[in-house]
Amino acid sequence: MKDCKITFIGGGNMARSLIGGLVSDGFDPQHIHVSDPEPLCLQALTDKYPVKTFDSNLKAAQGCDVLILAVKPQQLQSVVKQLAPEWRSDTLLISIAAGIRLDDIARWLEQDNAAIVRAMPNTPSLVQAGATALCANDFVSTPQHELAESILRSVGLAIWVNDEARMDAVTALSGSGPAYFFLVMEAMEFAAAEMGLDAETARLLCLQTAFGAAKMALESDENTATLRERVTSPGGTTERALHELEDGGVRGLFENALVAAALRSRELANQLGEDDA
Repeated sequence: MKDCKITFIGGGNMARSLIGGLVSDGFDPQHIHVSDPEPLCLQALTDKYPVKTFDSNLKAAQGCDVLILAVKPQQLQSVVKQLAPEWRSDTLLISIAAGIRLDDIARWLEQDNAAIVRAMPNTPSLVQAGATALCANDFVSTPQHELAESILRSVGLAIWVNDEARMDAVTALSGSGPAYFFLVMEAMEFAAAEMGLDAETARLLCLQTAFGAAKMALESDENTATLRERVTSPGGTTERALHELEDGGVRGLFENALVAAALRSRELANQLGEDDA
């Protein structure tokens, strides 16, 4: 990967996090090109990393081995169509725009054999603690698979999903998931404050507890159900609290929430995949 040239179309938060992860992994920032219409965005990047910046997508993309589309989903179609006339068949395209399907990108690119990877990173990627699912079309070679995984792994976990239809479930789970955990933490902090803890104490205890639980789960070979059982003493406080959550239908609420998110992901993919008039 060290000798390849990577171009980012879009220099926003996710692009900056990936650039930071690549540089931390030892990738030469001189091999990174970034285009963005906002001069302040490009300036913020060059203040931190000696990358090469452009105000033209076509100029930034010239000669690149990997092109990463880090623009808003609503902008993706126009960006891809702009790049299509100059597209090189040996370039790997990675899209991190949520909801845009592989076939739609290929159609806009007007290339029958373009190597395209669709990636769904989540916001913890901004602190190199992300979870990303990747899905590739049939024209992505084994070295390109490895290259795409290395790039996304620079900001956290990277897992391949073989069936693109499962990306809606990924969006519902890890894509939207940070917000679910933030909501749970928000509710726990509020309840603790209502019970008399000051707000800052409640916040710190809640955040460290969430971090510790996640770290335990990541470092354990046991599943989450077993871990839950091990910290639940019969007749104790945890068991009483869990009974309240179960009686309140917490499992069903989470199932309904993820199904709703997946359905919305599918709706957005259908809308965003339509060709502009």
